Amino acid sequence: MGTSYYDQSSNGETPFSLTYGMEAVILVKIGMQTLRTMEVDMIRNNEALGINLDLLEEKREWAAIQEVRSKAKMEKYYNARVRSTIFHPGDLVYRNNEASYAEDGVKLGPK
Repeated sequence: MGTSYYDQSSNGETPFSLTYGMEAVILVKIGMQTLRTMEVDMIRNNEALGINLDLLEEKREWAAIQEVRSKAKMEKYYNARVRSTIFHPGDLVYRNNEASYAEDGVKLGPK
């Protein structure tokens, strides 16, 4: 599946391609005479666009699956490295609060 370099989410597709079933073409590129634009067959092009629209729902489902897979991978990575700390009432903890040493006198200053 062709995706552009920018604006890709974690599923590898651009929002434009998931909405319209194709990649966006910059307006400047449309006006330029290239082999791709000169040799276009409008009938075959319209048929291809119809096929792309028919496959759009499948493409969206695939992108949703990829996104869930990517989020699960990130969650697994995070959970493997996080250290959970549980505090109970009466536990001694180290508290470093530099704001408590600030000078008084400012109406909206730190306490």
